[in-house]
Amino acid sequence: MAKKFQPDIWEKRFLQFWKQVKTSSLFAFLEKKFHKNHLTKISLDTLPLLVASVLVGLMAVAYERLFEIFESISLKIVDFSPYALFIVSPLCFLGSWLMVTRLAPTAGGSGIPQLMAAAELAETPKSKWVDKLLSLRIIIVKILSSLLMLTGGGAIGREGPTLQISGSVFQLIHRFASGISFNRVSQRVMIITGGASGLAAAFNTPLGGIVYVVEELTKTHIGKFRTAIFTAVIIAGMTAQQFLGSYLYLGFPKIATLPFNLIFWAILIPLFSGFLGSWFTRLVLALAEFRKRFNSPVSKIVFVLSLGLLFAFLVYFTGHQSMGTGKPLINKILFTNPETLPWFTFPGRFLGSLISFGAGGAGGIFATSLSSGAAFGALVAKIADIPHQHENLLILLSMIGFLTGVTRSPFTSAILVLEMTDRHSAIFYFLMAGLLSNLSAGLVLRKSFYEIQKQKIILGFETGDHKKVNTKE
Repeated sequence: MAKKFQPDIWEKRFLQFWKQVKTSSLFAFLEKKFHKNHLTKISLDTLPLLVASVLVGLMAVAYERLFEIFESISLKIVDFSPYALFIVSPLCFLGSWLMVTRLAPTAGGSGIPQLMAAAELAETPKSKWVDKLLSLRIIIVKILSSLLMLTGGGAIGREGPTLQISGSVFQLIHRFASGISFNRVSQRVMIITGGASGLAAAFNTPLGGIVYVVEELTKTHIGKFRTAIFTAVIIAGMTAQQFLGSYLYLGFPKIATLPFNLIFWAILIPLFSGFLGSWFTRLVLALAEFRKRFNSPVSKIVFVLSLGLLFAFLVYFTGHQSMGTGKPLINKILFTNPETLPWFTFPGRFLGSLISFGAGGAGGIFATSLSSGAAFGALVAKIADIPHQHENLLILLSMIGFLTGVTRSPFTSAILVLEMTDRHSAIFYFLMAGLLSNLSAGLVLRKSFYEIQKQKIILGFETGDHKKVNTKE
């Protein structure tokens, strides 16, 4: 019988090797030399942090390249035959779900709730559970499952997964460095910093990574993490830029100052997009609860296959815009005439993301939320007959609104879109959109999607039922 694939064995072997290195006379000699030559305590303490930051930058670049390749494969499949997706999507959705379910249940979904749970559990009596959320196994399954889902056309992003992958890298480096006399960076600081560096490297948005830590990943005083976060964000971002260049995620869309008679739309669109974003998360949660009704493996397989088939039907009738990350759709909306898009672009994008997340594989929600918001803003601009020179600003406000409705992080959403487009002249509109959409989103759900999922994860560990906790929504 073939030996069962166990990615964790690599990690165990490396830890054994590292233990031998630390106890060797050569390592003791080098450590003594470090102190003898008066190397600063700060430089030694932050060495694991710097190493992890460089690795995160490299992994973010590689993961982005892989996403581009596999997204192009899915488009080529559809171009080859519009009926091919009726076979490919169900099989890929099923494979992505099985990979998560069999190998690493906590590798499903976005990955941000898992990172938040790990940060909360770190350095507590329950810290042993962190390895169930951040590990080498998680990295492998997360990447493979998301790429398989993307091959089937799944409407997912890489940003959330990048955060869990980054947190796993920082957690592994922390474990490898434990026991070294000059290692003083705490586990919680490493995990939180990993999330910040991952977001910064994924979007090329350093301020967004910092703000997200303050707003979402930790509720404690930023002074405890300030130096570590700033250092990691800078190193990871610079590493990624060495390969990707100094780029803007969404380029330089043209915007113009809104005249007084259009201010009404600048208020109304974020309110509605935030409301819709929160409803999106509520529907994802409802779909997850519905999936729990299926107890037998066969019924679960049939359910996932059915979602894959439903997704194929959706793409067949709505086109490419309902597939993939949604970044090409955003660029098309911002840099061409959005009025040429059919009216069903937003419903298709909304439902495509919902079905993809409902299937249970790995995949992010950041980019898809931005694309849904862009499609909604373009639809409203078309219906309201907004002058062409003012459409882009309202579309960007809609993107901020929808993302805020999902994440309930208004300032992070505003700063991310600001850094993605370099439209500093619209900063006050962006901040206003974040606040307004957060208010309307609160009418649907009090807590964010990530917060709800984080609580489910921790509850699953506490009840000893963590393998059944659905972290895949």
